[in-house]
Amino acid sequence: MFSSPASARIRRLAVALTGTAALATATLAAAAAPANAAPATVYTKGGTSWIRSCATLAAGDTMACNALKVTSAAQHVNALGVTPNATPSGFGPSDLISAYNLPANGGAGQTIAIVDAYNDPNAESDLAVYRSQFGLPACTTANGCFKKVSQTGSTSKLPASNSGWAGEISLDLDMVSAIAPNAHIILVEANTASMTNLGASVNEAVKLGAKFVSNSYGGGESSVDTSYDTTYFNHPGVAITVSAGDSAYGAQYPASSPYVTAVGGTALKRDSSARGWSESVWSTSSTEGTGSGCSAYETKPTWQTDSGCAKRTVADVSAVADPATGVAVYQTYGASGWSVYGGTSASSPIIAGVYADAGAPTVAVPAADAYAHPGALNDVTSGSNGTCSPSYLCTAGPGYDGPTGLGTPNGLAAFTG
Repeated sequence: MFSSPASARIRRLAVALTGTAALATATLAAAAAPANAAPATVYTKGGTSWIRSCATLAAGDTMACNALKVTSAAQHVNALGVTPNATPSGFGPSDLISAYNLPANGGAGQTIAIVDAYNDPNAESDLAVYRSQFGLPACTTANGCFKKVSQTGSTSKLPASNSGWAGEISLDLDMVSAIAPNAHIILVEANTASMTNLGASVNEAVKLGAKFVSNSYGGGESSVDTSYDTTYFNHPGVAITVSAGDSAYGAQYPASSPYVTAVGGTALKRDSSARGWSESVWSTSSTEGTGSGCSAYETKPTWQTDSGCAKRTVADVSAVADPATGVAVYQTYGASGWSVYGGTSASSPIIAGVYADAGAPTVAVPAADAYAHPGALNDVTSGSNGTCSPSYLCTAGPGYDGPTGLGTPNGLAAFTG
C-alpha cells in the first residue's frame, strides 16, 4: 500500500474541487450529507444549471467523483418509479445506441465492474427502475446479474452511505446498463475516496472476474502515481476506463495512467447529418469542462504517438459528458427520482460498456485498440477546454487531440483487438 505525501494530497484536492464553494472541515464519512457543508455552487450554460455531486470531500479523501447533477431539467415523467409510454428527460439508451452506432442488446456473457467510493443503499432498487423504464432486462442479485460488494468482497459489511457518491453510483450503473444491457454488473464500493481504497477496489473487481472496470473519479497528479500504476491498474487483458476529469485543461490521475483508457467528454446534439448527431468538446468555463493534457509523471505508452507531449497524453477516446446535453439517471438516495446528469463520470461507464459490447479484450492494454483503428471512431474536430501549447492538447481538430482523444464510438471496431 502506498500513501501520498501531504503536498500531493493538497494538489489532488485543489484539482478535484476547482470551482466549488468550499471544503467542509469536518468528516462526513458516516453521514449522507455533511451538516456544515457550504451550499453547492451552481453552474450554468445555455439555460441549463447543475451542481457537482461530490463537491465536498470527507477528511482523508483524495479523489472526487466527476458526476454533475442538473438542477434545471423539466422532467417529463413522474418523479418516482416507472412511467409507461413516457420518456424521462436526458438521453436514454436508444439515444446513446443511435449516437454511437452500437448493438441494441450488447454485453452478453461479459461482466462490467463499477468502482466508486462509499455506499448507495438504494443502488439495486434504483437500477431496477431505470432498466424497467427503458425496457432493459432485469439485472438483480436474485437472478445473478448484479452484485454489490465492499473493497474486500464482502456483501454485508459495506462502507458508510454517502448521498453525493450515490449520484455517481446511479449514473455509472445506468450508463453501463444503457450501453451493454445484457452484461453482468459488479458494483465495488471503496471504504473512502482515497486512492489506496479505490485502487484496492479495482483489484477486487478484477479478482471477481470483471474484464471491464469503470472509474469515474480523479484528482491531481503526484510523483507516487507510478507506484499506484503497478499496484492497482496493471491488469493485462482488462479494459479499465477512467474519467479525464471535469476541471477543464490539465491532466488528472488515474486517467493519466498508461494502463487505462482515459475518457474525455463531449457535447452531443442531434442534427440533420447522415449520422444524425454532432459532437464538440465539452467546455463550460476555464475551470470546468473535460480534462486533457500532458502528464507530468507518466511514461508515454508505445501505442500513443502524438508528438507534442513526451509523456502520457490524456485522453484516448471520448463520449457525451456535457450536463447541457446530459443523460437520464434514476436516483433516490440523496435525490428524488428521475434526474439528468453529465460530467466525464458519464463518458467513462459508456466506454466501459462499449468495450463489453466488443467482447473480452485480446491485448494487454485495450486502450491500444483505438490507436490501431482510428478511422473507426467519430472524429470530433471543434471546441476547446482551455489555452495551451501545443494547441492540440486543449483544442479539437482533425485526428488526435487531447480533449476528445481519437474520437467517440462509431460501432465496435475501435474497441476490438
